[in-house]
Amino acid sequence: MTRQEIKKAVRNRLFQQLTPDAFQASNRGNLEREVDAGLRRMKVDRHERETLTQELLADLLGYGPLQTLLDDPTVTEVLVNGPRTVFVEKGGVLAETPHRFDDEEHLRTTIQKMARQADRRIDEAKPYVDLTLPDGTRVNAVLPPVAIGGSLVTLRKVRNEMKGLEAMVQRGTLDVSMSRFLWACIQAHVNVLFSGATGAGKTTLLEVLSAYIDERERIVLIEDTPELRLRQRHVVRMQTRSGNVEGKGVVTLRELFRNALRMSPTRIILGEIRGPEAFEYLQSLTSGHRGSLAVVHASTPREAVLRLQNLVSLAGIDVPGEVVRDQIAHGLDVVVQLTRMRDGVRRVTHVSEVAGTDDQGAVVVRDLFRYDERGRDAQGRLAGRFVPCGVVPRFFAGIEAMNLDIDRSVFQPG
Repeated sequence: MTRQEIKKAVRNRLFQQLTPDAFQASNRGNLEREVDAGLRRMKVDRHERETLTQELLADLLGYGPLQTLLDDPTVTEVLVNGPRTVFVEKGGVLAETPHRFDDEEHLRTTIQKMARQADRRIDEAKPYVDLTLPDGTRVNAVLPPVAIGGSLVTLRKVRNEMKGLEAMVQRGTLDVSMSRFLWACIQAHVNVLFSGATGAGKTTLLEVLSAYIDERERIVLIEDTPELRLRQRHVVRMQTRSGNVEGKGVVTLRELFRNALRMSPTRIILGEIRGPEAFEYLQSLTSGHRGSLAVVHASTPREAVLRLQNLVSLAGIDVPGEVVRDQIAHGLDVVVQLTRMRDGVRRVTHVSEVAGTDDQGAVVVRDLFRYDERGRDAQGRLAGRFVPCGVVPRFFAGIEAMNLDIDRSVFQPG
């Protein structure tokens, strides 16, 4: 038998013989003895037995070939392109690894294990899933035939090193003036939308800023998959549900958002706006629910505003375009644009104000801060600087009235 066949035979036998409780880290010693005994029965020599035992324990207690990558603190993303190709991101740079799955079945077994732990379903009828592992790692998986050449898995690890705005300033994500302004926005219940591509750092910055929300507030958090880790005690979490095999029992973001408005929230945080829930989001912005934080995928602050307009149309409600634009102009205050740049560093490239509408009824977006790129330094990192744009936001008088130790000089170019 090949080593892949031996591993498969031992795995299958243990899954059949042992209860689910046996596959816990606390039972590692007992499980190791069971694996060793199974390999002895198959006449595997001592040296190979030791190697196979560790590989099988990684499968049974963790996520197989991915476990060492998930345990590596320098790895931020793991990208599986079929059973034989695994890439990682380190320091913002992608590189292929020698890690491999035995075959497609081995990879699918690992995916199913992740799905079961997160109480999610993935199969031929629903060949894709988003979920979060117990350690907070975000996972997207896609099965064939939708995925060509083998199952695809994307794992995005939690960035534990981001302890606060000071850490983000040190990393180069933003500068002190921008961080002070965004902190003041949280204190003053300004409505903020975080925009950027996948992996740009939107959720990370939202999570860091959420730590500055007053403990006395009641926060309602709505997500597709549980990603955000809020530190306050009074947090009410709700999560969408994909439904059963027959497609029944689906609970959408839109339904949860609508229900959240009835839960006496002080502040609503929406993990991501990507569908008709944009309509309810705009209603909340213009109905007294100040301090909302949300995420959207877009390339610039202006495109984020346009995307909101387009997503509202998915709600199936006949709302004139000028009404939607007016609601955005009067409800949304700030768009924070994040970008993962060529040197791998995630930066805030724009902090922009939504400043009403112009004479033609279009939403006006004007930059308060931006990142100016100026080539590269000796280490190959992008050389640039964060600059204020000389624009004081219309709502800043409200921030000044709160005596938050921030003045208008932060908006003036140095």
